[in-house]
Order: sequence, then structure tokens, then C-alpha cells
Amino acid sequence: MTSDRWEPAAFKARVDEVLRRYVAREADLFAAIDPLLNPVAAQLEAAVADGKRLRAAFCYWGWRAVGQPDSDALVRAAASMELVHAAAVVHDDLIDDSPLRHGRATAQVALRDAVGHRTGADAAARSLAMLVGDLLMALAGELFATSGVPAAYLARARPLWSVMARELVAGECLEILRTGAALDTDASLKVVRYKTAKYTVEQPLLIGGALAGAGAKLREGYSAYGLPLGEAFQLRDDLLGLFGDASRTGKCNADDLRGRRPTALLAETWRLAGDEDREGLSALLGRGGPDGDGLDAVREVMRRLGAPDRVEDMIGARVETALDALHELEVPPHAAGALTALAHSAAVRAS
Repeated sequence: MTSDRWEPAAFKARVDEVLRRYVAREADLFAAIDPLLNPVAAQLEAAVADGKRLRAAFCYWGWRAVGQPDSDALVRAAASMELVHAAAVVHDDLIDDSPLRHGRATAQVALRDAVGHRTGADAAARSLAMLVGDLLMALAGELFATSGVPAAYLARARPLWSVMARELVAGECLEILRTGAALDTDASLKVVRYKTAKYTVEQPLLIGGALAGAGAKLREGYSAYGLPLGEAFQLRDDLLGLFGDASRTGKCNADDLRGRRPTALLAETWRLAGDEDREGLSALLGRGGPDGDGLDAVREVMRRLGAPDRVEDMIGARVETALDALHELEVPPHAAGALTALAHSAAVRAS
């Protein structure tokens, strides 16, 4: 990647290399404590094996948009955002009881063999997965602190980590508390905002900006761009979760419905449905979630009511709001171009 031209593949390769080397070393140190820990260590490495590296990219361009140059130390700091994401994914898969991620067994499924056939083996595997997520979050903070970015710069950004953690956990808690409750689009969008949008786009941008010494006006602009774009990212994820190609998303299509998660897609379907459709949906969702023909039936109701189109409209409106905010920012042209490209990468995708 040249100093000014945005080359996503080259940037992803840099972040992948940082994560691979750092997590491999930490996994080796962890496994050296006792051979029994080898399967757990393997899950640390599996957790960072895949990813678009969007969170690292937003942190990087939060730095570059202030006028700072490319920096290997900054790339290492930005890579820590991906460890936060890896931790969140492990915990989210546990909460949602998801069997697949990126087409592979999730941590709690993969660790089932490590605990054998004793009583309580499933619970033990879930406990191990929880600890993998905890360790990944700890490693995120360590990678950030040891990135090589000057200590005075790190001190400017460190308080934002508490904000990011608080909001991420709040979003997960809200999803749990709202699951199975009355469906409401505004409430669903609040879950989207706190569970995903903030730590995916807004907070990485703000952390990169804080490292670079961004002023108040630019930070406000980052939030005006980042929050709606982060919401668009998760709304796209919800659509792909039900209507996407499972071979590309790497997830089970029925996960959201089986868990009756409070997605905006389901909330909009319910809002648009009449009594007859609501009765049918309640029957399908009330028996542990639809599979096979039942899943197709839910999709058909959603399409007939126009719920996916409504969510597409929400995505488009949020991307437009984000880009309008970006155009108001006084940032270098190469940064504006990269952030424009990232907006489309986040909101228009197939996986």
C-alpha cells in the first residue's frame, strides 16, 4: 500500500500478518503452560483467521484523516480492534448458541471434543469458549498498548476503550433482554446501535482520531459518519443472515429466527403484518424456530409484506447520511476517498 492510495487487499494483508504473528505467539505461550490447553490455544488462532478487517481500517483512517502518515505501529494498534471483534464474536456465538461462523464450527462446538464425554461436557465446552473470548479481549488491550505508537498518543485514546467496552456489553445485554419480548423497530435499532454499530465504525474512527490528536469538530464528524454507517452494516448483516447465501456468509440462515432475536427485519415484518400473518408467524417462531419449509414460509411472508425492502431503505438512508457527513469534513482527499470506499464495503456486500 502506498502512502496515500487506499488498497484494501494490501491493508488487510498487513493486519492479517500482525494478528497471525501476535496471536500465534500468545497461543504458544498459553499452550506451554500445559498440553491440555492445546485445543483452547487453537481456538485463539481460529478466532482471528478470517475477517474483512473493516474495524482496523476505520481506526487506520481515523488516524490518516487527521493528516498523519502511514505507520506500521498504527497498523498494529488498529489490528487490536480486530481482537475486540474476535472476542465479541466468540461471546455472541455463545449467547446465540450458533454452531457455525465463517463456515467452521464455533468455539463452543469445536471445544466439545476437548472435554470428552463426561457429565456436563456441553457446559464445560461453553465455559472454555467463554474464556477464549475473555482472553482475546485482554490480548486486544495488550496489542494496543505495545503497538509502538508513542505513549502520549496512546494516553489520548485509552479512555475510549472503556466507552467501547461499556457500549458493546450494553448492546449484548439489550439483545438478551429484548429477545422474546414485543417486537419494536426502534428498540431493535437501539440494539443494533450499541451491539454493533458503535464498535464497528464509530469507536475505531474515534480511537484512530484520538491517537492522531483529532480536534472536537473532526471527532463530531467521525460520529456523524460512523454511527449511521455502523447501523447500515448491521442491518445488512441481518438481511444476509436470513436471505444471504449461507455458503458465502458462513452462518446458518435460521439462527436469528430460531433465537427470535430482536432484529429490525423481524420487527418490521411484525409491524407490517396483519392479524392473520401475525398468527402464522407466531406459530412458526413459537416452536423453537423454523427450519426447512418453515424458514421458506417466513421468508415468503417477509417478502410479501415488503420487510426486506424496508430494511434496504433503512440501509440506503443511513449510508446517505454517513456520506453527507463525510462530505462536510475537512480531511485530505485520499482519506475522504478511502472512507467513501469503506462505506460501500460495509453496506453493500454479500457476506
